[in-house]
Amino acid sequence: MSGFDFLAGEWDVVNRRLRDFLDPRSGWQRFDATSRCWSLFDGAANVDEMDCPDQGFKGLTLRLFDRETEEWSLHWSTSRSGRLDEPVRGRFGADGTGEFHGEDTYAGTGVRVRYRWSGIGDRTARWEQAFAVDGGDWLVNWVMDFTRRG
Repeated sequence: MSGFDFLAGEWDVVNRRLRDFLDPRSGWQRFDATSRCWSLFDGAANVDEMDCPDQGFKGLTLRLFDRETEEWSLHWSTSRSGRLDEPVRGRFGADGTGEFHGEDTYAGTGVRVRYRWSGIGDRTARWEQAFAVDGGDWLVNWVMDFTRRG
């Protein structure tokens, strides 16, 4: 099973996200966070909590590996909502990049969602989120660069 073993531990995270996820002209916001992740189910699940003190929220991702489909489902939540969002699903390719897709709603607009994990190493990783509306092109609207602590 190729998966999220690399993510276990503690990380410093530099976030950059569009102020409006659907408007590339809205400008980028940068903020720092810390993240800690732990593995469950012998590597077939994990949870991470990201603390964004300057933004006033914490985020949580629950990742589950479906042994039958060999796909991961990634469920996001924030301390602001207390709800799990609809999952994105996918897998890691032979090149080590993970791509995960789903459907969601942003500001009342239905969007296709893509999460991509790349640049995975012993001390670094990159996550990005992109939305597409009405079959349009992907708009990257949130990027996180992870650096392992310690």
